[in-house]
Amino acid sequence: MENVFDAKDAQNYINRINNLIEDTHGLWGRMTVDQMLAHCCVSYEMIYEPEKHKKPGTVAKFILKTFVKSKVVSEKSYTKDSPTAPQFIIKERKNFDDEKKRLIGYIQKTQQLGATAFEDKESFSFGRLSSKEWNNMLAKHLNHHLSQFGV
Repeated sequence: MENVFDAKDAQNYINRINNLIEDTHGLWGRMTVDQMLAHCCVSYEMIYEPEKHKKPGTVAKFILKTFVKSKVVSEKSYTKDSPTAPQFIIKERKNFDDEKKRLIGYIQKTQQLGATAFEDKESFSFGRLSSKEWNNMLAKHLNHHLSQFGV
């Protein structure tokens, strides 16, 4: 598993993103490349701009922590066409260049803050996570969608 807190690995993600072009088509799924970039930004919005999203209620958070968390924070890759939470669904088209810049900025910010900033940090949906769990969640999600678009 790559390490989102490592400068070399973070740059690898950025290089992969920079290999995308506005008309890159996915190998599976229905998202356009701009929607995929916006979709990937949601994970980071929940970290850095949580006011943009409605927090799950007590029952929903219990369900997420009990049944979803282990799948999201493990090192096991997502399968093609894995289900996604409603707040991650991007229905409208987005500006490709804007979403690309946003995602790259989030990756850089996360890497620069480093693992210690994420150790025992509260997750929007899953409670407190270790830096390893944060890494797994972010790296796995990026890998899944960048692979989806062939980069």
